[in-house]
Amino acid sequence: MATFNYDTFVTRNNGYIPTDLQEKIRNTRVLFAGCGLGSGPVICAARTGFQNFVLIDGDTVDAHNLNRQFFDFEDVGAYKVEALKKHILRINPEAKVEAHVAMLDKNNAADLVSQVDIIFDTIDFVDLEAVLGLHGNAAAQGKPIFTAMNVGFGSAVLYFPPNSGNSLPEILMRDVEAAAAEGNLNYTAVFGRVMARIGAHLDETVVREVAKALTIMDDGKPCPASQIAAGSFGVAAHAMTMFCAAMAGEKLPTAPYIAVHSFKTNVTKQISIADGSLYQG
Repeated sequence: MATFNYDTFVTRNNGYIPTDLQEKIRNTRVLFAGCGLGSGPVICAARTGFQNFVLIDGDTVDAHNLNRQFFDFEDVGAYKVEALKKHILRINPEAKVEAHVAMLDKNNAADLVSQVDIIFDTIDFVDLEAVLGLHGNAAAQGKPIFTAMNVGFGSAVLYFPPNSGNSLPEILMRDVEAAAAEGNLNYTAVFGRVMARIGAHLDETVVREVAKALTIMDDGKPCPASQIAAGSFGVAAHAMTMFCAAMAGEKLPTAPYIAVHSFKTNVTKQISIADGSLYQG
């Protein structure tokens, strides 16, 4: 039986990931909040050499997740965090994986954030309170946080450096206040406003499908929004590249600008979620 050796495991990273950065990756503890779309970045992180994971998600694997999330058919019915823990340990049996079968919320966010070095957010978008609570705690504790989403045949990643003074709750404050004033303080009302600002810079199919999903969700119906494997694989690659760059101290697009890449048009844009403008730097 083969014996796991970390140095052998990451040998082929040489040349792209310097030795000091690889050691930093090895020892960094990462919180993955949301393990559906987050499953791709989790597996990419494990193969990159991260080996200290905190996973939180209360959902189970469904058959319709398999077209894009990093699970197998045998995982259907299992809790996502437990299935991911199994897959991580198959890659790196020495990894330390803390799996929480629960939804992140205002009651557990602060404690989880305090235990880690970096946060990755792919919480189900319907839970506005949890998303804002996670980002608010990351800002208060000076922890870097990334959030990402599928964008059709593409990906989008938003990065909040530590102590940047520019948190998601602050950026979305006017949207939250407007939705509250209308008596409709929920995710669809807030995210719909963001999409109205940035939609002109996205692929037409993405705008159409997101609008369809938001309409269904606003009617109170469950909505398995259309998402595809190319987008999920793109999020994993996009997010992990930015993760490593941030840890290496390299310059990155930061909030309020979200880095959006379309594999369909082969174009990358930095779009402000605050006012819809394109980065001109």
